[in-house]
Amino acid sequence: MIDLKRNSKRELVEAKGVRSRQSSIYTPNQNDDFKISRSKFSDFLTCRRCFYLDRVKGLDAPGTPGWSLNETTDLLLKKEFDECRKRQIPHRIFQKSGLDYLVPFQHEDLDHWRNSLQGGLSSRFQNTNIILSGGIDDVWQDTRNGKLVVADYKSQANNKILQAWSYLSDVYHEGYKIQMDFYGYLLSQMGFDVSPTSYFLVCNANRKAEGFYGKLDFNEVLIPYPWNANWIPSKITEMLEVLNSEKIPEANPSCKNCAYARQRVLFE
Repeated sequence: MIDLKRNSKRELVEAKGVRSRQSSIYTPNQNDDFKISRSKFSDFLTCRRCFYLDRVKGLDAPGTPGWSLNETTDLLLKKEFDECRKRQIPHRIFQKSGLDYLVPFQHEDLDHWRNSLQGGLSSRFQNTNIILSGGIDDVWQDTRNGKLVVADYKSQANNKILQAWSYLSDVYHEGYKIQMDFYGYLLSQMGFDVSPTSYFLVCNANRKAEGFYGKLDFNEVLIPYPWNANWIPSKITEMLEVLNSEKIPEANPSCKNCAYARQRVLFE
């Protein structure tokens, strides 16, 4: 898609292709703290060249439209879970799924943890200047042992029956699992006792309905995922090496952004 730059008043302005906020640009071997979000870590795993050009060189890549319907689903789910959180009772889907020992977790910083833009879970990586962060959808608690349960809401429209094995083995859901691993890692690094099982709450819209009639009908399924963060420290270390390098990394051969950039130069 072609992305046009607008200011806060939604007026068209000149797109310069570089970031203006210096706090979002990393200088190799700097001593000052630098924040790396979950999404930027995922960018590093996807294409090191794109990640480096963004974080170190300050290139501002074209954006994509927001997922307003997905965001609305998340917002309404949070309202439901917050009502259960106040009363410390199991959500209806816990009871339906035989997980009535779970309740939404109460914590004074929960709203901050859920604010991906201005807050999120946060932890310094070992003895470095890298602060890892990520906005989480929700945290539940196992009342049997007090362990925290990482939860992530997902919305989709798929004709396939929702099953854990097919959902988690889908190559397009690899990023979802990385997301869960990252959140589990952050919560544990923040000193919380985290359950080894996290959950995707997947809301699947029925595409076989007779018509729209002003509403979508969703089927809700809890997908358990045994998160694993053992691989994360080594990848964060590799990311630091890339950030502190003066050399732009090679591109992922499958990166369409890099391929487009190479081809475009040929016509200019």
